Amino acid sequence: MSQYSAEDVGGQKLERVERILRNDIEAGRLRDGEALPSTRALAEQMGVSAWTVNKAMEHLAADGLVENVSRSRRIVRSGITPPSSSGEPRKPHVFLIGGYAGSGKSELARVLSRLTGAAIIDKDTITRPVVERLLEDLGRPAHDRESQTYLEQVRPHEYEALLATIQENAEVGVGVIATAPFIREFQDSAWIDRVSTRLNAAGVGLTLVWVRCDASTMHTYLKRRGAARDTGKLVDWNDYVAGIDLDFRPEADHVVINNSASSEPLQSQATKMLTTVTEAA
Repeated sequence: MSQYSAEDVGGQKLERVERILRNDIEAGRLRDGEALPSTRALAEQMGVSAWTVNKAMEHLAADGLVENVSRSRRIVRSGITPPSSSGEPRKPHVFLIGGYAGSGKSELARVLSRLTGAAIIDKDTITRPVVERLLEDLGRPAHDRESQTYLEQVRPHEYEALLATIQENAEVGVGVIATAPFIREFQDSAWIDRVSTRLNAAGVGLTLVWVRCDASTMHTYLKRRGAARDTGKLVDWNDYVAGIDLDFRPEADHVVINNSASSEPLQSQATKMLTTVTEAA
């Protein structure tokens, strides 16, 4: 046991690795019956020891999420059963899911989508190709997300496109799960009121969701994701963390989903949130 770091043995890295893999399974990124990457590959992706990965796998196997087929092969054995279609149809609802990069917004959105059948609208997915081209035309790197050029000349148009897509769905009675950082937006009570009013006029409810996550887990998420847009944050990670408010909360009624390493699984938190929303409708 002495060959492993005190952090491995103490559980901090173990909790983060187990959390990320559990979220990937519950979110459907790792699908039922799919073979997991090798222990070595996962250890390299997450910057941990093979012991930590193996221990995380033991815990996931105990929960029925992973099957150890052999010493070198593990299979995902999990899936979310969609809710029964019997009974009254669910009232259309919009979830705006905000959080810092690597907090787990996309994972939560996928869990919610699998539980409800609602579509996901991700800001980056619907705007990235156009944003990257615009940034290049403005003389900035395609993956810039920090400069004043991006913040003032590009970012507003991203959110305009996102909201227009949400509203278009609402006008035909369709709720969606929308993901974006929403840092500025969730600080603006007038913005929140405008969005809520428009959705209510279309008969669609609104829930603001803030995904909270500790800095170490966010770092592990971003490192494993390996997206070019995260490079600047990872290179100057300490400066990046010093510049964000990990205690941030929206300026309106909202739900906090905690995606820190030792928190309740996302699927459990999402299920509880849906129950509350349904009862309030």
